Amino acid sequence: MALRTGVPHRLLLVRRFVDARIKWVRDPYLDTAVEREKNFSEVFSLKNQIVSSPSKSLPLSSLSPLKAHFNLPTSAAKLFQKYPSVFSQFQPSPSLPLHVKLTPRAMTLHKEELAIHCSPCHRNDAVNRLAKLLMLTKAGRLPLCIVDMFKFDLGLPSNYVTFLLSDYPEYFHVCECKSPSDGKETLFLELVSWRDELAVSEMEKRASFSENVKLKKGLPLRFSMKLPNGFDLEKKVKDWVETWQDLPYISPYENAFHLGHNSDQAEKWTVAVLHELLWLLVSKKTEGKNVYSLGEYLGFENRFEKAVKHFPGIFYISNKIRTQTVVLKEAFRKDFLMEKHPLMGMRFRYIHLMNKSDKFRKGDGVRLFRRKRKAMLSANEGEVMKEGGKSLEENKDSDVSSGSEFSNGSDDESFETKVVDV
Repeated sequence: MALRTGVPHRLLLVRRFVDARIKWVRDPYLDTAVEREKNFSEVFSLKNQIVSSPSKSLPLSSLSPLKAHFNLPTSAAKLFQKYPSVFSQFQPSPSLPLHVKLTPRAMTLHKEELAIHCSPCHRNDAVNRLAKLLMLTKAGRLPLCIVDMFKFDLGLPSNYVTFLLSDYPEYFHVCECKSPSDGKETLFLELVSWRDELAVSEMEKRASFSENVKLKKGLPLRFSMKLPNGFDLEKKVKDWVETWQDLPYISPYENAFHLGHNSDQAEKWTVAVLHELLWLLVSKKTEGKNVYSLGEYLGFENRFEKAVKHFPGIFYISNKIRTQTVVLKEAFRKDFLMEKHPLMGMRFRYIHLMNKSDKFRKGDGVRLFRRKRKAMLSANEGEVMKEGGKSLEENKDSDVSSGSEFSNGSDDESFETKVVDV
């Protein structure tokens, strides 16, 4: 695939870089947006592991060793107990160990999510997002391990290699290349050919739409800046930011690595690449380690991390839920996403169901667990409790899981079904 063209030398503007210490200020709204998804990615990963089985259930013992693999905050068994509105444990027969499956309500959500992934509109959207991610690189390819870091936030299905990529051979190619970090052969995802129609950033698209003019290279596009309440920059920093905003905007789909690392123009291009990366994600946020790993692989070294910390009006770092999360500030109004992607709507419905677990455990769920445990003890004494039968306990399990207690009455679920073009 052809490399991106370099930036003309007339844009090699070098100014004195303001070496100012920018303090971190907590944003309670964005922290809430991050904290709302506590344990969700772990529950989501376990959900996908379970439904990947032909029987849509797995022995509890086979899931227990997955704590490290899925970065679980606790053991899988404890996570299942914590979210009985999502996971249901049962014993197929006295001779078999405990199994875990999804509750009827969780399975319904999974099927609705799968319908979104299978829709032509979403498949094209996901393919374009993935292609644009590869186009941010110099060579148009990334190790699959790095793509995997972003697959959840890009809105890709967990099995995207077989489920999605195989249907788009004109876009993608999986190849084996030497890793630049250690020289070992590793699998890469490569873009077959450069696509000019996709090489337009969100910033450029927005400027073209608002000005209703054809974009030209080198226009001084300005980033949206939302400084925290009570946050006040030093005068020299304010002056620098204003001048920096008026520098020419270099598209993240152009190669500008020939710019001096310490120049303000290089800083603006770095911010442009990072801004576009976060905008490609349906969640408009991702773990800091994902961002910094990609930046290091692309050759930015620690410039992504510096840009995130240096521009608190564009990016926000949240330290909630046991990790560091980088958030694109302009994508949120307080703690709510402004772009309503269908997959984010589905995720909030999963979270709404997870939040029902406390009520489930304190109410009917506790009594139901006792009845099921009693039935299991009876089964061990010779009375088989069949998973597919119509026992009183299982009928009540179905009623509790699909009743009004698990209705979708959350404001977070009022998401449009229209996919925003990229």
